[in-house]
Amino acid sequence: MLPKRMNEFLRDVLPNEVWQTRRIEDNGLCYLEFTSQDVELLHRLGIEVDNLGPRLVACMWNEREPQEIGGYLVVDNVAMGLPSMGGIRLSLDVTPAAIHNLARGMTLKNAAADLPYGGGKSGIVASTTLSPAEHTAVIRGFAHLLRRYVRLYNPGPDVGTNDQDMKTIAIENGLDAVVSKPAEMGGNRIDQLGAAAGGCVIALETLYREAHRLRVLPQFRNLQIPAWNEVTCIIQGFGAVGAGFARFILEMQQRTGSAPRIIGISDASGYLFCETGLDVGLLLALREKNPLVTKPYFLAHPDLPTDDCPALKFSSARDDLLRESAFALIPAAPKANYLDVDESSNPSMTVAKAGHWTMIIEGANTYSPDPKRKAARRRMERQVYQERGTLIATDFLVNSGGVIFAAHERLIPTPAELRIPNEMLGNRAAVEKWLNDHAREFAELAEKRRIAAEKKRDEVIRRNMIELVDGLIADEDALPCQVAERISIRRIVSKESLRVVRDVMVEMATTPLGSSVQDAARVLIEKNTDILSVLAPDGRVVGIVTDWDITQAAARGTIEGVKVDDVMTRQIVSCGPEDSILEAVTLLEQHDISALPVLSKEGRALGVVSANLLATRTLYRLLLGEQQV
Repeated sequence: MLPKRMNEFLRDVLPNEVWQTRRIEDNGLCYLEFTSQDVELLHRLGIEVDNLGPRLVACMWNEREPQEIGGYLVVDNVAMGLPSMGGIRLSLDVTPAAIHNLARGMTLKNAAADLPYGGGKSGIVASTTLSPAEHTAVIRGFAHLLRRYVRLYNPGPDVGTNDQDMKTIAIENGLDAVVSKPAEMGGNRIDQLGAAAGGCVIALETLYREAHRLRVLPQFRNLQIPAWNEVTCIIQGFGAVGAGFARFILEMQQRTGSAPRIIGISDASGYLFCETGLDVGLLLALREKNPLVTKPYFLAHPDLPTDDCPALKFSSARDDLLRESAFALIPAAPKANYLDVDESSNPSMTVAKAGHWTMIIEGANTYSPDPKRKAARRRMERQVYQERGTLIATDFLVNSGGVIFAAHERLIPTPAELRIPNEMLGNRAAVEKWLNDHAREFAELAEKRRIAAEKKRDEVIRRNMIELVDGLIADEDALPCQVAERISIRRIVSKESLRVVRDVMVEMATTPLGSSVQDAARVLIEKNTDILSVLAPDGRVVGIVTDWDITQAAARGTIEGVKVDDVMTRQIVSCGPEDSILEAVTLLEQHDISALPVLSKEGRALGVVSANLLATRTLYRLLLGEQQV
């Protein structure tokens, strides 16, 4: 049965007829699927369709398990390539809209990281307080649900899930169906290696070096840049990214003798602040025993104040950390709306009450495609960036380390001889033996992937930060969120320029020369298309018939006995399979038509591309929209 919260939400927003006509059932696995054409239904789910997508939204639940298992999958856009990638979030508060926001962030993040994969995300509606056995059962049941979409989506860890959960999914679905696996599976273990956290450190280092260039902008004219070892940081959220950031800073201090100071952190139980710096080693040691560290750290210092920390502050009001000032704020908590000008949106903190920071490095996922959320984001940035002079490094430019590491599990593929045999899938004991028998090979594969991923992450994030500063200097009226989107779009255009029509075309409906208009209309309906090719006996395309041609013929009188020869368009606007997608878009725009047949050199039909198809399979529509703004 559906998890209670999921059931209450879906039954409330979806009409009864959807449950009757859309429900797909496969041996106890149940699905409701929606595409970008289901505008009204997606609106009911809180998702607004735009030119990017989403391509697929699936509500799914597992009725064959004794425990309630269900959740959502959003494949936003796969223009950069298949499959889409994005983590699995586990929470009782998961909604389709929240997963869509995260999936759109992954579309932009993967593009900014120049990865050949689309953006997707999934969410499990479940409690984070399950016992370990219950948690594993939920992950296993969700893996069975995801198996249907293995070509479209590869999951990784997110809030509420981890690398061991990805191992569970790999045991059920195969090594190539999931990313961020443990090293014993050749994986790049995103959380353990601090992939996203390391990217935040690289972003901070790069922006620190580049910050002086911002002084040409009015709001940064008096920018003060301290020595590197005097840079101070506060971290909102001490989970995988926040704690990982702190660990990298500690290692930098131990390795070089010079690193920023972490003066404040928060977690679900409160926040700590000390102007002279917190003991990061102690914080990390405490976290190994308990994920909530702020109160235990405070209780471990009964003799304060001291000369080392004259004023250690602890408060159970965790969000009040954002009242404190520092050189850099690192938002790393699972809350996208960490800062806003309006209290009604329930942000962690309003701008009016916030501390002062020179830069914000967004370790958390904050991007949303929702028009209202984007407008609120722009209002926030006008006050924080333009008026206060705080540089904001947008999430998908900064925290892409995780997906870069994950992507290398596909970019450096698993050798055929190491793939788990199909007959072993689902048998944990058999898979464990397989892994143990090939331990050396998997360890070598994991190390090879780690080295390549670290190199790619460092290059990409440094480049993104430099381009962010370049873009802000070039256009002093632009906001960081706008420049960040432009960076992703440039990556997409660069990638798209290499793609050709063959990559996105689909099969074209056809009818023979001499067939009746009624037969042509029947083909249009059966193939769910609005255009078909008319074929000569030798297979060449000699005309095009659209639903509009048939409508016009019917308006002139009865169509009974009328042949397609009499209504078809003989002057065919077409493209070839190796033409660029941009050329196809240009032809559609120039001739004001909705579809193009794809023809061979001999004039035979190979497929068709349409405006709708290009809108869902490429990102050129977004580019065109940006140019018109």
